[in-house]
Amino acid sequence: MAAALLVLAAALIGAWIDRDDSLRVNWPPLLADWAPHVGPGTPAALVVAAAVVAYGPSLAVRLSWRRLLLATWAASLAWTWSLALVEGWFRGVAGQLTSTHEYLRAVDRFRDIPATLRDFDAHILLDSPDNWPAHVAGHPPGATLTFVLLDRIGLGGGGWAGAFVIVTGTTAAVAVLIAVRRLADESLARRAAPFLVLAPAAVWVGTSADGYFTAVTAWAVALLALAVTGHRPAWTGLGAGLLFGLTVYLSYGLTLFAVIGAAVLLLGTRRLRVLPYVIAGFLVVPVVFAVLGFDWWEAYRLLVTRYYQGAGGVRPYGYWVWANLACTVLITGPATVAGLRRAGSAPFGHRGADARLAVLMASALLALLIADLSGMSKAETERIWLPFAFWLLPASAFLPGPRAWLAAQAVLALLLNHLLLTGW
Repeated sequence: MAAALLVLAAALIGAWIDRDDSLRVNWPPLLADWAPHVGPGTPAALVVAAAVVAYGPSLAVRLSWRRLLLATWAASLAWTWSLALVEGWFRGVAGQLTSTHEYLRAVDRFRDIPATLRDFDAHILLDSPDNWPAHVAGHPPGATLTFVLLDRIGLGGGGWAGAFVIVTGTTAAVAVLIAVRRLADESLARRAAPFLVLAPAAVWVGTSADGYFTAVTAWAVALLALAVTGHRPAWTGLGAGLLFGLTVYLSYGLTLFAVIGAAVLLLGTRRLRVLPYVIAGFLVVPVVFAVLGFDWWEAYRLLVTRYYQGAGGVRPYGYWVWANLACTVLITGPATVAGLRRAGSAPFGHRGADARLAVLMASALLALLIADLSGMSKAETERIWLPFAFWLLPASAFLPGPRAWLAAQAVLALLLNHLLLTGW
């Protein structure tokens, strides 16, 4: 009830505040427009939702572990693709990453990658010559370089970029399951699986590059979980470090995944053994970018200035510091909120697995709150906070009566996708 009231307050108070367009969103607290519609993906979305609600909980118990992981990814793909295609191919997939503020607008400027990286900082500020589009300026160049490299291998354009984001982004559910199984236990991971599929967050995973960021961070945590629990610690530790290093060059705000990484180390039994491998892997990406001439710290300093030159300097902190949390409620859904409540109040047993999962989720919540208080996440957190939100979704494993809660998750996602035209 409190979460529902928070969302209602954010909508009503936001509409009142936004009379002078100071929030810079059209349907507070979300960056969206009110536009009820249906589309090509609507029938598929309804079928996928009904199938997961009806059969998801039982299949999650019966399938072998590997088949469960494959089924989770397949169902996530079907759910996310169908939601994206509610808007049609161009509006829902191919056109998302080609708009004026997006990464694909800058692909042609990376013909000489080292030279562009050396000159990257000179185009961040709004008053600089040939300033970067908003999302290019607002992120380290690793994000844009991903799409540059796709273009170089013949997968250029919005269609391939959108497909890449959806295919990679949906693997985040698999990574979360692996981490929960290693750090807590398999039964909790199995109960969480259908909820990771039908998360309302899929509305944005399928339409923004943050879905790709979510997958990178999720696999970094999953590999670290494997390492600290003794599964090929050298290789998984190196892999985790490499992905954490890449994370830092995809989005400045994702440096807060250090909080979640610290929680994983705390929960592991071989943390000291794997740390050298993690550190060695982590250093690879920063060293490569430094050698190529990109200065991360200077770019971040300029990004802060650019942020306040644009909408960040107009959007009121006093509203967004709590309305951002309403966005989080919408992307994680009522089942996650109810699960977090049970996680915080229920007595922990089951060999401590419940408590270990609660620690993992608490670390994600702490990282999210730090991002909120920083003032650098005012609005658009329905996509910006996707990487953190995915680590709150396993809270649904604590709920009895999963089918009713799954139905609530699906209904929320379908309503959001069919009543609103989201910015991503």
